[in-house]
Amino acid sequence: MKTREFRPFSKKDQIGYIAGDMAGSFVNLTMDAFFLVFCTYVLKVDPKFMSGLFLFARLFDAINDPIIGSLPDRFSIGKSGDKFKPFIKIAMWPLAISILLGFFDVTRLGFSTTATHIWVAFTYILYGMSYTGTSMPFGAMATVVTLDPTERSKLSAARAIGGMAIGYGFLSIIPMFIWDANKNPNPNGYMTVAIIAALGCIIFYYILCSLTQERYAHLAHKASDGKSDYSFKDVIGQAFKNRAMIGIMFASIGSLIYITGNSQFGGFIFKEFYQAPKMQSVAMYVQLPVTIAMFFIVPKMQAKFGKRNLLLAMLTWNFALSLFIFLKPLENVMAYIILNALANLGQVTFIMVVWAFVADAIDYHEYKFNSRNDGTLYSIYTFARKIGSTLASFGATAALAAIGFIATAETQSPETISAIRYLGTSIPLIASIIEIIGMKFIWNLTREDSEEITKALREAE
Repeated sequence: MKTREFRPFSKKDQIGYIAGDMAGSFVNLTMDAFFLVFCTYVLKVDPKFMSGLFLFARLFDAINDPIIGSLPDRFSIGKSGDKFKPFIKIAMWPLAISILLGFFDVTRLGFSTTATHIWVAFTYILYGMSYTGTSMPFGAMATVVTLDPTERSKLSAARAIGGMAIGYGFLSIIPMFIWDANKNPNPNGYMTVAIIAALGCIIFYYILCSLTQERYAHLAHKASDGKSDYSFKDVIGQAFKNRAMIGIMFASIGSLIYITGNSQFGGFIFKEFYQAPKMQSVAMYVQLPVTIAMFFIVPKMQAKFGKRNLLLAMLTWNFALSLFIFLKPLENVMAYIILNALANLGQVTFIMVVWAFVADAIDYHEYKFNSRNDGTLYSIYTFARKIGSTLASFGATAALAAIGFIATAETQSPETISAIRYLGTSIPLIASIIEIIGMKFIWNLTREDSEEITKALREAE
């Protein structure tokens, strides 16, 4: 039984969820897009070391993520009755600190090469652990805010708005800070960015906790049979029998390869191939109106065709344009920016609907196995996202080393510059194929299936 009275699901919940994704994105998107660039250009860290660090950090996540993600399923902390908010309120502080440490130019303190490498490793692992501590409960929280599929789609769209607000708002101006007039890195600019991101992280997480209500936290604290026992081993085993979860995990690996790869290699493409690093900001501004338009189009198209059919159509469009960009070198930077923005419509759609798919997969798990463990399942899903991000980061850094990129060099060789373009434009192509496979051939729930599952869970409540 509910222990508190709640208002009906409303715009407040959506606004809170927008704020929650903005909070995490201030740090997460900034680190994903610019930490590698900062370490190579400012700290002069070898790309080979960064490649190894990214790989180690994600292997560590393989152990760390499910443990942290399962904490809300294992323990109830605080007196509020909320399942996920108390964990967010704890983890947001080290997350904010991590970006301040990550973008601090330790070479000014006379750090040796070894000490610099240790510092980079420490700050990146701190970032990874603290981001897990906030993102896991935040993502799983959607399952206890509402049980209604339509309202969950609204939360998914709200989350997309939050991430994109940072992606196109905050990230778009970062190149203006981190490069000087002579196209050289500006360490002070990186610290300014870090301070803004840290403050945004704290402020917007507080907004989330104030506005979004956990109406069904009482259901998530126990299994469907009313017992309070929890078996981590059982949940893991069941998850790998949940085809819907496997499908959205596979597709999300592709999505994160796309997003992270584009972010990281984008900086190198604009800097080295086009010799115009600040045009990365222009690319963000061009993408913005296209993205805004999708927030009006996607809900209507989703209602008419279903979110799975819509997503597959947009991912196919994404693949086709990405193939053209890869095969046809675009010498004009604006032509590249415009075509890339149009191709990204597939990713915009994915970001807008993905969290509704995740909630469906979690509901399907309860329906199939008579067990509800939102936090653990979400951590398993999120690990797939981190695999995608890792593959992109590890691949990017390993590729940079393989093609002869030298962090200390003022200019790169023509062969290296050409290779940067080919590698950067191949990432969206490969990633969109992975996404299509996940949603076309692995995901197994129709619109009718989801409606039937929701009805059954409501009747069992």
